Amino acid sequence: MNRIAKSLLALVTLSATALGADKPNILYINIDDLGWADVSINGSTFYETPNIDRIAKEGMIFSNGYASAANCAPSRASAISGQNTPRHGVYTVMNSDRGKSKDRKIIPTKNTQHLKQDNLTFGHALKAAGYTTATMGKWHVTKDPLKNGFDINVGGTAAGGPYNGGYHSPFKYPNLEVKEKGTYLTDILTTKAIDFIAKHKDQPFCLYLPYFTVHTPLQAKPELVEKYKKKGGNDAQNNPVYAAMIESLDQNVGRVLDALDANGIAENTLIVFTSDNGGVNVTSLQRPLRGGKGMYYEGGIREPFFIRWPAKIKAGSICHTPVTNLDFYPTFCDAAGTAPPKGKILDGLSLMPLFENKPLADRALYWHFPIYLQAYGKPGALGMKDAQDILFRTRPGSAIRYGDWKLIEYFENGDFELYNLKDDKSESKNLAKSHPEKVQELHTKLKKWRKQINAPVPNQPNPAYQPQS
Repeated sequence: MNRIAKSLLALVTLSATALGADKPNILYINIDDLGWADVSINGSTFYETPNIDRIAKEGMIFSNGYASAANCAPSRASAISGQNTPRHGVYTVMNSDRGKSKDRKIIPTKNTQHLKQDNLTFGHALKAAGYTTATMGKWHVTKDPLKNGFDINVGGTAAGGPYNGGYHSPFKYPNLEVKEKGTYLTDILTTKAIDFIAKHKDQPFCLYLPYFTVHTPLQAKPELVEKYKKKGGNDAQNNPVYAAMIESLDQNVGRVLDALDANGIAENTLIVFTSDNGGVNVTSLQRPLRGGKGMYYEGGIREPFFIRWPAKIKAGSICHTPVTNLDFYPTFCDAAGTAPPKGKILDGLSLMPLFENKPLADRALYWHFPIYLQAYGKPGALGMKDAQDILFRTRPGSAIRYGDWKLIEYFENGDFELYNLKDDKSESKNLAKSHPEKVQELHTKLKKWRKQINAPVPNQPNPAYQPQS
């Protein structure tokens, strides 16, 4: 290659680097089953999360940040596709007719297990904008993320948990096999993430980091388990294995933050930290929130929800606007200076205005769950006291949050629950009977939304149903 050709090549490379430098790196850390109350910045005195807290303190805390569903598959499908559950039909994991048939009054809507291939993800959108896209950890929403807009896959399959060997090696996940004993899954996923960051630091990347932890089986490092056995907890949080898993998670979040610093790219890296649904409240109660995973009370859908982007977000910011993981897709596109794929419908809004303390357009948040989710354990088990009844975490229905108000509608019998979340974060006082005008207002909005989005409302009686005496 002659000198002129070398000079031209160097100029092209420099121009490409300069163009890429304007785009932020995007790091989306999505934890499995981590509850709102499971981080110390939200009040926990048992769990220790200084690195997760660092993201919150150095960025923006969203005090009303939500998942789009109360369990993992629909929440992840919605975040990755940018579409609410009625558009893709993923309402739960596996079948929708959970629990005993004799206890189900109506026939639930059939569940769709995976996103369709033509439902383009934020990976597709960012890849088209010049990003290198990677997913490392639990994928769950299709069989192969490499067919869904991601260039690199480490560990991701259709499985909903760490079922190819658990958290302690030997284990075998895609591009992640360890035959010898002694490797912790959360640690090695972080090592892979750090290697990716170092390799791609000079061009924009999107790293989706959906750790398997803290999903069951509960497995932790023995020395950390002993630490929390000695520390002791309280009536709401006292499981030493779970606490040890959270500490390992937090340590690895710290390793990722250190890698961004070491590679000089922390300033222009947009970090999202959240969870896919509420905490499993037979393991960790979400007080003062009611309920947990699988319930559409606050403990099942309100999340740790922090975004750090030093170039755009002032450290120590707090936002009280209700937001949801449906907002990530349009936010990523907005931050990257690109549009969603042609014809793509997105149900969220870009959060970029909130980063600058500007308001979002007026809107309500909606949840739709035309399915059943059975209770955890035996009737009266820890955490099930928060449910609507002792048999199911969720019965078919919809929910809306608009302003400070939240309405839940149940399809079996037309019952309503109405809560003022500003005055009653714990959802202890059902105001439906005392505020019929508010029920009517929110129900009208909810029905209009269901019609617009073509949401199925099951109403066919179940012939096997046996009313309780």
